[in-house]
Amino acid sequence: MTTVALIDDHESVRLGLEAVLVRDGMIIAYSGSTVEEYVRDLRRRSRRPADIVLLDLMLGDGTTVTENVSRLVADSAVIIHSVADRPAAVREGLAAGAAGIVSKSSPMSVVTRAVRLVASGEPLDNVEWAAAVESDTAFANAHLSERERDVLRLYAAGLPVKVVATRLGVAYSTAKENIQRVRAKYLVVGRPAPTKVDLMRRAMEDGLVDAPTDSGRHPEPTRDD
Repeated sequence: MTTVALIDDHESVRLGLEAVLVRDGMIIAYSGSTVEEYVRDLRRRSRRPADIVLLDLMLGDGTTVTENVSRLVADSAVIIHSVADRPAAVREGLAAGAAGIVSKSSPMSVVTRAVRLVASGEPLDNVEWAAAVESDTAFANAHLSERERDVLRLYAAGLPVKVVATRLGVAYSTAKENIQRVRAKYLVVGRPAPTKVDLMRRAMEDGLVDAPTDSGRHPEPTRDD
C-alpha cells in the first residue's frame, strides 16, 4: 500500500486529504504542519519515510521551498499541493526535485490520481503548474555570458572566490568582477541575488547547479567569500 505524509499548516486541509486518501486505500503515515516536525517524528519512531509527501508550497514556519523539498526528496517523492499562482515558488520547488504540483482548487480525485501516478513511477503530467511557470513574466533570463555562468556554477556550489578563480585559471579580481556582474544582471531582470544563498537559488532556477540532496544545508548568506 502507498504511504503518504501530509505537510500543511492548515489542519482542515490535512483532515480533508486524509479522509479522501484513506478512503482510496492509502495509508497516512504522518500529518503535520512542518517538515522539521516530520523529520523529527521519523527519527523518534525509527519509521520509514513515506512513499509520497504532499507538501504545501508555503509553510508558516519561515522555511523556504528549496529547503523543504530538498530535505524530503532523498527518501520520498514530493508532490506540491498548493495554489498555482506563485510561479517563482513553483519553479523553485521543481528545481529542488519535486515531482510536480497539484492545485488546492483541484478536485480530490485529481489529488488521489496524482499520488497513484507518482507512486507507480509515472510522471505527473499536469499542465496547470507548467502553465503557471511558463507565464511567469518575472522569471526573466539574465543573459549571462559563458564565463559568468562558469563562475556562478562554481561559486553557487559553495566554493570561495579564490578557489573559483584557480579552477578557471583567472585572476581573483576577474572572478570577483564576474560575480558582481552576475548580481547586477539578475537585479536588472527583477531577480535580485545579494547573498551567496540567493545566487545559489538563481543558479538552481536556471539549471546551473543541482539542489542539495544530502544535508540540505546551504552556503552562509554572505555577500562574498
